[in-house]
Amino acid sequence: MTSRDLALVLGTRPEIVKLAAVTRLLGPRARVVWTGQHWDPALTTAFFTGYGLPAPHHRLDGVGGEPRGRQIGRMIAELSRHFAEHPPAAAIVQGDTNTAAAGALAAHCAGVPVVHVEAGLRSFDRDMPEEANRRVIAPLADLHCAPTPTAAAHLLREGIDPRQILVTGNTVVEATLATLPDEPAARAVLARYGVTPENYLLATVHRPENTDDPDRLARLLAQLGGLDLPVLLPLHPRTRAAAVGAGLLAGGGRLRPIEPLDHAAFLALARHCRLLVSDSGGVQEECTVLKRPLVVVRNSTERPEAVRAGFARLARPGPELDAALRESLADPGAAARLAEVPSPYGDGQASRTIAAAVRARYPQRPPRPRGAAAGADGVAESEEPTESADRQGVPRKACQPPVGAWPTLRVRSLRSVD
Repeated sequence: MTSRDLALVLGTRPEIVKLAAVTRLLGPRARVVWTGQHWDPALTTAFFTGYGLPAPHHRLDGVGGEPRGRQIGRMIAELSRHFAEHPPAAAIVQGDTNTAAAGALAAHCAGVPVVHVEAGLRSFDRDMPEEANRRVIAPLADLHCAPTPTAAAHLLREGIDPRQILVTGNTVVEATLATLPDEPAARAVLARYGVTPENYLLATVHRPENTDDPDRLARLLAQLGGLDLPVLLPLHPRTRAAAVGAGLLAGGGRLRPIEPLDHAAFLALARHCRLLVSDSGGVQEECTVLKRPLVVVRNSTERPEAVRAGFARLARPGPELDAALRESLADPGAAARLAEVPSPYGDGQASRTIAAAVRARYPQRPPRPRGAAAGADGVAESEEPTESADRQGVPRKACQPPVGAWPTLRVRSLRSVD
């Protein structure tokens, strides 16, 4: 086992953002394994550099751009080989990406304990690929870092041992606060795009449910373009390809397609817009930190906490979206009201809580002294046996929420907003 014995399996830019602080806190024990699910080398390098992370210690090739099944299969094969050759003390995966599912499966097959950050989210929507990934990871994980009591309750209802669940908050809170530009820098971003505070909307669209159906995408873009305020739309590659292919970007009224934004520029624009419109999961979390209202353009959400707290409203393209946009824009007091509402995703200490739990649960083992004789079970006579007799040899320690940070969990039937 090498000194970098905690493998953080990353493959998308949101995973970099959400695990950057955890990676830094784990210090020399952190081993960054990059799958390349997001395959833009320049943008990915900028994200690693921007978040103060080293270049990946191990990279997979030929993964980006593959269809989902082949992509996950290739990642499992390559990660399994890496874990067999360089077994870590634990593998840390984040969220619900193909990378997270493949990392958990490969680690489990290699006998490596799995830590799942952002565990327990559920949309109860089988059409969402991410829902399948989340449900694949849950029975494989040894430590479930649930961002909210709702997420923890989902895991308890599914039969996960409560000793394996730690309510941590969501790392997006500290990532957002650390990345948000100061006021002069934010105003410079707004000036670059010719907008002023509270007088524009910021929209993002990238999910297959919105981009793969030309009629739905056309209806959505037309509704955004028909508003009275300018709408900035950073174009995801999938959205650009779908919109150009369907001839939907020729004339969009107040809709202003722009190039993809780096995270800091996006947060600056999001902080000062009148209204956010998005199908992104991360934006549903970020809006609770930025104190901005959001219309979620989706069929379902795995983040009902933002809806219940009053930050977000779910709407499908068509009459639902028309009503949500009209009513949200007609509420001038929304930003002031939301400024007083705490984020349901914690107080910005999630990364510290997670890093501390990982270090405590998977302590670094000292190297075996040269010449130490092995006993009948293959363990050197000078070494203490582990507490657990399970396959991983990892003690099963009880995990509790930070004292006073979260309400007592009650197992009850919880459904996402639909």
